[in-house]
Amino acid sequence: MATKANPVPSVWAREQSAPDQPALSRAAIVREAVAMLDADGIEALSMRKLGARLNAGATSLYRHVATKDELMELAVDEVAGEISVPPAGSPWRAAAAKAAASFRATALRHPWLSSTLGQAGLAYLGPNLMSYSERLAALFTAAGFPEPSRAIDTLLSYVIGMSTTEAAWLSTVARSGETEAGFIARLMPAAQQAAAAHDHLAESYADAAARAATDPVAIRDAKFAYGLDVVLDGLEMRLPR
Repeated sequence: MATKANPVPSVWAREQSAPDQPALSRAAIVREAVAMLDADGIEALSMRKLGARLNAGATSLYRHVATKDELMELAVDEVAGEISVPPAGSPWRAAAAKAAASFRATALRHPWLSSTLGQAGLAYLGPNLMSYSERLAALFTAAGFPEPSRAIDTLLSYVIGMSTTEAAWLSTVARSGETEAGFIARLMPAAQQAAAAHDHLAESYADAAARAATDPVAIRDAKFAYGLDVVLDGLEMRLPR
């Protein structure tokens, strides 16, 4: 007797159930889930809490979303729709920089996004992420990269890594209830003390303390731009001459 294959564990691999309440839809569920994630993070999201906010029972939610993992796939794809990519044929370097900046801005609006991407099952099968990937592929193919997917992976690895760290830092600042500059000013004495026995670190922390007191946002922007330039310099060397 043939055995029945297990279903693919992804919301994108099964049919959507018909709604049992006119006011409850998958789109409404996802919008509310994103709002909860933005406000309180992944740990605070549960199907029970989400149902309470939507005035719906868990059974109603499960008709649309089978598990929290599926909900995270949907949430990731929802916010991926905010990421812009310039059209293929644009000057590739400036276009790639704009695409990277848009990803970073989206990740900072939704601090849970970057750290979730590697854990959100088969989120890349979602329509928004598929569209985003297609636009990047078109841009890098038109630029002449012999292996556009590898160039894209390199760029995204940098952007996701930096965005994950930056979002985590901003979440820590937000929990403190202080401004970023104020939090840094309070943190710096401890950081400088920890680095005092390390010559190179001591110098860099002293410099960071002085600059952070003026404009921490500009410092973060410059740090991201520096690394992005290095990545794009390396990718540019892969283009046929």
